Amino acid sequence: MIKEDFDVEITSINAEVLAKAFLAGARNLEAKKEWINELNVFPVPDGDTGTNMSMTILSAAKEVEALEKADMKSLAKAISSGSLRGARGNSGVILSQLFRGFSKVISAYDTVDVQILSDAFRKAVETAYKAVMKPKEGTILTVAKGMAIRAAELADETDDLIYFGEEVIKEGDLVLSRTPDMLPVLKQAGVVDSGGQGLMEVAKGALDALKGKEIDHTPIFASTASTAAQEGGSSYNIEAQASQEIRFAYCTQFLIMLEKPMTDAREQELKNYLETIGDSIVVVADDEIVKVHVHTNDPGMAMQRALTYGSLTTIIIENMKLERDEKISALKEKEMQGTGVPAEAPKAETAKAVEPTEPPKEMGFISVSIGEGINEIFRGLGVDYIIEGGQTMNPSTEDMLNAIENVNAKTVFILPNNKNIILAANQAASLAEDKQIIVIPTKTIPQGITALINFIPDNSVEDNEARMNEEIGNVLTGQVTYAVRDTVIDDKEIRQDDYMGIGDDGILAVGRELKPTVLAMLREMIDEDSSLVSIYFGEDTTMEDAQQIADAIVAEYPDVEVEVNDGGQPIYYYVVSVE
Repeated sequence: MIKEDFDVEITSINAEVLAKAFLAGARNLEAKKEWINELNVFPVPDGDTGTNMSMTILSAAKEVEALEKADMKSLAKAISSGSLRGARGNSGVILSQLFRGFSKVISAYDTVDVQILSDAFRKAVETAYKAVMKPKEGTILTVAKGMAIRAAELADETDDLIYFGEEVIKEGDLVLSRTPDMLPVLKQAGVVDSGGQGLMEVAKGALDALKGKEIDHTPIFASTASTAAQEGGSSYNIEAQASQEIRFAYCTQFLIMLEKPMTDAREQELKNYLETIGDSIVVVADDEIVKVHVHTNDPGMAMQRALTYGSLTTIIIENMKLERDEKISALKEKEMQGTGVPAEAPKAETAKAVEPTEPPKEMGFISVSIGEGINEIFRGLGVDYIIEGGQTMNPSTEDMLNAIENVNAKTVFILPNNKNIILAANQAASLAEDKQIIVIPTKTIPQGITALINFIPDNSVEDNEARMNEEIGNVLTGQVTYAVRDTVIDDKEIRQDDYMGIGDDGILAVGRELKPTVLAMLREMIDEDSSLVSIYFGEDTTMEDAQQIADAIVAEYPDVEVEVNDGGQPIYYYVVSVE
């Protein structure tokens, strides 16, 4: 029973009480998620630790609430399975691994006491540390480890679960307060580790329930279960897609096997010609192969010109008008059936519908993306399934598993394109069945594009994996956004609403004006070995603005080629790469 009189010891709890404590922890984290988001070191508008952890634990809470009568084994399975599949971002994946280890221990008992909880804490930390390739102290892992060590000490001192919980939480708060001393970047920003704070909110919510404090025990999902279809305005989205004009009907892709190396002049000549017959053009030349993607009303003209450079292979022509009509029909049917997509869930769509009766191809691709323009580039480079994660761009393990299921290939490469998604992708790879899953650890959109450019269909899986992993290391990425609060990072004083140019290893430029900040960032990235700069402008900027930046770079670095692309991404005014 839940404790009503604090003078009465609680020495053991059953599955029903533990389930209520877990749900109370989930509620407390959900209530504090925005505050936890604000603890992110980088003051960017997509700081998302609280959101990721909340969505991870709510996925488990949904399964716990669905249990008609929980015993410890079914409760452990619901917590572990729900959090594993719902895990988002590094913090969410680590939280799910803590739950996974914890659940392994408690599943063997009908009730749990101090000793069992202590063992469960130890196993939780052990499991989470194993899941992270390079564990970093001063994070959620350190906080969890401190709590587990204190739990082991208390197991020899007390049988009282309330006292045990209070002392473990005191230790967790103490370790959390010391995280800025372990990670200088936290100290400079004046914050504690956000993941560690999220973990403490779960623990505090659970203990409050155990103490008998007034907790809202109404089902978390009762009021929102049927709102997804109503809130999202799906009819508006369908009508908007239906009315969207498709100027060029055929998405045309092929490889040119070159008869002789393609010079820069001949490559530009091909691009110029394709621009006269279509748009969404991607032409990427290697010593032996050229990848071509174009939207056109006459695929034959594109291929006829390409034949002047060599022979063609891997030809794919898709009728985008037909695909759009089929997609709209499917959406309308889904709407009539009342199935909606939650507003916060990442959007995912197949780039090409695959009939289940078709034999699987050897290799396929899943890519995380952030804007319609970048989606088009990924489709043009052969991606089978795109997951668009919205502002935070942190799809869950379940999103990854759904994508894997929809790619009809023996081997599926996943491009996370964000360092905060790699753990979730790896977790999905470990859970997937019947297909070989390979995660290429791309940390940025430009790295994902580079990986695809260097993919050669005729090469083996192993050769392609090695080639892509090698080439993504040759790409520098910069991203420009704005600051949501005042802070100091990398000895740079940042004020709210400043523009920030963020590189692979930190902040490269800060300014009150956008264009000078972008140029300052690029100057930090370009050196004598640089040959290509790619600029992807976002939804809050224009082609004209991006071209002005490109012209300034060409004037300053005449040996560097600059490409401008419509990325369409939110939050980030520009994403750039230097190779």
